[in-house]
Amino acid sequence: MSNIQDKVVIITGASSGIGEATAKLLAKKGNKIVLGARREERLKEIMKDIDTEGELAAYQVTDVTKHDDVEDLAKLALDKFGRIDVWINNAGLMPHSTFDKLKVKEWERMVDVNIKGVLYGIAAALPSMRERKSGHFINLSSVAGHQTHPGGGVYSGTKYAVRAISEALRQEEAVAKSNVRVTIISPGAVATELPNTITDEDLKQGINQLYEAVAISPERIAETIAFAIDTPSDTTMNEILLRPTVQEV
Repeated sequence: MSNIQDKVVIITGASSGIGEATAKLLAKKGNKIVLGARREERLKEIMKDIDTEGELAAYQVTDVTKHDDVEDLAKLALDKFGRIDVWINNAGLMPHSTFDKLKVKEWERMVDVNIKGVLYGIAAALPSMRERKSGHFINLSSVAGHQTHPGGGVYSGTKYAVRAISEALRQEEAVAKSNVRVTIISPGAVATELPNTITDEDLKQGINQLYEAVAISPERIAETIAFAIDTPSDTTMNEILLRPTVQEV
């Protein structure tokens, strides 16, 4: 097995949920962590938990819908630690609604965060990974990127897009023989803040009830991400689809 320790890992959406859990787990395993999210107070709290001296971690207030913010996050990692080994595109929103509600602003926001945010992450990290001939993108999709349902059309569309983008990137890097790996993580219901973004009252209660009944902890996804990173460098976990054992769809 490869050595998961002492990698430089950038995580977007790092202020809560899967991002926070992953940061804490990977830091505990001896990696250097660069946190990106919009909520500075939360980032400061997580920094205190994982690196009291500020030598093995860093953070940058980052809005992934802004290309310059994402580029600055990459620059922080390169300036402080000299390289980017793993970039985790984790930031995401899930404001479900049926199309007749015409929540166009929410659709636009999901496209900006869930799709453009991933593309900006790739643009920020790929040049230095190519130069070093080493790197790993981990992109968070969802079970909604495999199947959809009424009210989930736009969210599913963004998560299908993450899978398509990731697979094309994987193929391109295989052709280039860059040793840049790409992994898609597609979770089912996870106990995070995602349902809090739902404003469609006809859907909100049902989704909340589903999450209360079946959701697993974000630490389960963090463990899966760590497993993917720890795969020997000649092998890539291309996609991992995981659900709570009791989740039906």
